[in-house]
Amino acid sequence: MGCGRVGARIATILAKNGHDVTIIDVAGEAFRRLPPTFAGSTVIGTGIDEDVLRSAGIERADAFIAVSGKDNRNIMATQLVDLLFEVDERICRITDPVREETYRRMGMTTVCPTTTVSAVIIDKVIDMDAAVPGRVGAALSDVF
Repeated sequence: MGCGRVGARIATILAKNGHDVTIIDVAGEAFRRLPPTFAGSTVIGTGIDEDVLRSAGIERADAFIAVSGKDNRNIMATQLVDLLFEVDERICRITDPVREETYRRMGMTTVCPTTTVSAVIIDKVIDMDAAVPGRVGAALSDVF
């Protein structure tokens, strides 16, 4: 669910790898992000609507991935799929680190781009400090 840059990329890669992919988005123009060779299906609607989920084939799905730009929509859709449908994998993007931790502790499989990017940058800074003797606290502009 969500055909922004992340959702379009995930859908495209999964479809190229032979998976049967259906992507849901509230805006039909979002599907323009998909390449012309996209072999999957598209559904206009919201992932918090049972009828939209059913029309997307949720009852046959092995996985549900919520990566819209709206944390609340992602959380609600993931919870709905968890409660009403037998989908093995449910992954929810939550950009707010505090909320992501809360829902992860409740058992939801989550991804937080904020903490992921922060961790990558911090790792690069720490690696730079270790590589240069006597260097402490590299500026972020030194990382890139």
